[in-house]
Amino acid sequence: MAPGVRLMQKVSSTRTFAKIAPHFIPAMDRTVHRLTRGKVLLSAKMLPGVILTVRGAKSGLPRTTPLACMPEEAGSWILIGSNFGRPGHPAWTANLIAHPDADVNWRGVDIPVTARLLAGDERAAAWAAVLEFWPPYATYQSRIEREIRLFRLERRTE
Repeated sequence: MAPGVRLMQKVSSTRTFAKIAPHFIPAMDRTVHRLTRGKVLLSAKMLPGVILTVRGAKSGLPRTTPLACMPEEAGSWILIGSNFGRPGHPAWTANLIAHPDADVNWRGVDIPVTARLLAGDERAAAWAAVLEFWPPYATYQSRIEREIRLFRLERRTE
């Protein structure tokens, strides 16, 4: 593992990061992604990332959110609703529960997907893989009482 990645893991595990990161990382990612026409997602330099577009749970309007993800060999992705270790579930998780058909932009390509909230043994296996992939998620979980939601996004044919 590169020294920069280890440093980022330490920094991202801090409470200070959890307080400030939600205010600047998504905005920075959206701006750079738009300016580069989907070719660059800055946060993906440390962790792979997608731009998720899903209808709002209440409004039904499209909501676009840059998210870190864990790509799987089968061509699917795991999304982790960590909310940087803050108490509430991130809004995008409620949106996916209400409207599981969504789109992701992965490396500049728009892909229709269907999301599934993981539970039971399937969630346990995915959580173990997520912790191996990015250990700071364990710190996020230890700070909060809610269980971090995990979603598997699978490609759908339209």
